[in-house]
Amino acid sequence: MKEEAKTMIANALLIALAVLLACLFGLMGELKFLVPYKRLIFHQYGTVLLAWLGILFVNLFAAIYWIQRKFFLKDTGRKLRHIDNQTSCGYTSMPLQNDDWNAH
Repeated sequence: MKEEAKTMIANALLIALAVLLACLFGLMGELKFLVPYKRLIFHQYGTVLLAWLGILFVNLFAAIYWIQRKFFLKDTGRKLRHIDNQTSCGYTSMPLQNDDWNAH
């Protein structure tokens, strides 16, 4: 697996986990009135809640990974080809030693 793919997967996992934790902490603040019933809720609906959280996490991860690939890798080949063409022609956007911008 390429290094870029590993980095993108790691970033997507980190962002998905942060979003999921933020949502869970927000829900914990809003659902304080259910605290007396938490044992009953976890006993009867624990597996359903866990499955729902797993599905939500996978969907968040997939959406974030897709967004990264769609927007952060957009036209990468075209941009690299443009840079290669500039360097092979001798034109540069960096000033040369004698401050001549269009020297060959």
